[in-house]
Amino acid sequence: MLTTLHISNYALIDHLEVTFDPGLTIITGETGAGKSIILGALSLILGERASAQAIRDKQAKTVVEATFAVDGFGLEPYFDEIDVDYCPECILRREVGAGGRSRAFVNDTPVQLATLKQLATRLVDIHSQHSNMLLATAAFQLRILDTIAHHQPLLDQYAQTYQQLTQAERDLEKMRRQLAQAQAEHDYIAFQCNQLQQMRLTPGEDQQLEALQRRLAGSSHIKQTLWLVHNDIDGDDTDGGGSMLSRLKQSASQLAQLETMLPEAAELSQRTSATLIELKDIAATVQDLLATLESDPEQLERVETRLGEIYDLERKLGADSVDALLDLQHDYEARLAAIDGADEQLAQRQAQVDALRSEATALACRLTEGRQQAAAQFEQQLLPMATELGLKNLRFHVDFSATALTASGADAVDFMMAFNKNQAPMPLRDTASGGEMSRIMLCIKAIIASTMNLPTIIFDEVDTGVSGDVASRIGAMMAGIARSIQVIAITHLPQVASHGQHHYQVYKTDEADSTLTSIRRLDDEQHVLEIARMLSGRQLDEAAIRNAQSLISQNTTK
Repeated sequence: MLTTLHISNYALIDHLEVTFDPGLTIITGETGAGKSIILGALSLILGERASAQAIRDKQAKTVVEATFAVDGFGLEPYFDEIDVDYCPECILRREVGAGGRSRAFVNDTPVQLATLKQLATRLVDIHSQHSNMLLATAAFQLRILDTIAHHQPLLDQYAQTYQQLTQAERDLEKMRRQLAQAQAEHDYIAFQCNQLQQMRLTPGEDQQLEALQRRLAGSSHIKQTLWLVHNDIDGDDTDGGGSMLSRLKQSASQLAQLETMLPEAAELSQRTSATLIELKDIAATVQDLLATLESDPEQLERVETRLGEIYDLERKLGADSVDALLDLQHDYEARLAAIDGADEQLAQRQAQVDALRSEATALACRLTEGRQQAAAQFEQQLLPMATELGLKNLRFHVDFSATALTASGADAVDFMMAFNKNQAPMPLRDTASGGEMSRIMLCIKAIIASTMNLPTIIFDEVDTGVSGDVASRIGAMMAGIARSIQVIAITHLPQVASHGQHHYQVYKTDEADSTLTSIRRLDDEQHVLEIARMLSGRQLDEAAIRNAQSLISQNTTK
């Protein structure tokens, strides 16, 4: 439950701190005193938008801090989920700077605003006249039935399965699109792949062919050059100078003759002989090359034709080498294999979708059964409570219709109501007035209070526009809810206020240069006087006080 609320530097509030107790707490005050300001500050804890305009002193920050006693509400797993240390006394804090930039804290740990909001909704429910409009929405009506049916574990299981189903359906659709695109390209890919396969390319083939082409194209020049080299080394002596081999032999012989007279000539003789051996080997190699070189115009034509085919294919496919063509071929082959095997993968993915849809449908059916049982229970509880609040002619049933699977199941529901005897039941949104909507919502809160597992509920002037007798019954109903959870009610009606176990008064004071909103706790005597003021206006007399005492006595003994 909410134990303390601290507000500073917010609108007309300089500094305010309130301590709350279990049971029914009443907050009253004249119109414009600042009750809505306190509620607006509390809404910051609930993650509502922060406005820099609400900062009273622009040189300081606005701080709103609420402390909740949360022991026994099963929130430990959620604290683990948001990575915040659990404490039986949970402190939520919101700070807003002059520029409107805000910071959020849980137990002094900085958190995202969304995290603060999610946690706050597990701690307090603020119900205002505006909230009554939610009752007309199908989603809220469905939520009421799920709360009565204790569906949360089943809803969590269904939500997980439904999420898996929608993801699997998206994946299946993506695969179908990809397959359709691939199939549309299949003939083109197969044609290009067939061209490449028929070429029977080998890695580096273009480089080898180009080298062979150069050799074949220049064979005559090569042969002539090799013949001249061979002739110079070991040819006929046509010019009288002799070949290199013959001259080198003569030089080796002459050096050998000098060895006895010139010792250094021995080394020169050996080196010349070695050179003579190497030169003979060169001559022999050149001779072998000359023997293998033959002009082959047909082979040259074949090489040039093959190169032409390769160059044409490279140009057509945007490749720059045979290796790049082979990479394309392997890619085409892989894509064709994927297309050929896609039907099996598609069937597997479809089977997964079908299994998840079957599971989700089964869970949705369980939700439907539980909701229909809850609807019957809800009708039995709502009618007598609504009669107590003056809706004696109310007729009510829940209209169910099946839908496709959605995030909340496969049900569309409509609360069908008639408030007059001669009226056929119609959807609540089309038939209920503001006052009727408010009383129906209060009955609903009373019904689900024991199942909400929520520490605190705040009613903000939900009793507006009702008669005194109905107001007294509304107060009694709030007191009944307060036996299960903490209830804080902001009201203008003495009949409601008289049911309170604790009473606070919001008031304004004027200072030299500002007006401030404050709040004070009323003791028993002040409680009586405030009820008397609400009954008679500003003019208090003994009759109003006795009337207030009687009203309080009647309501506290019920």
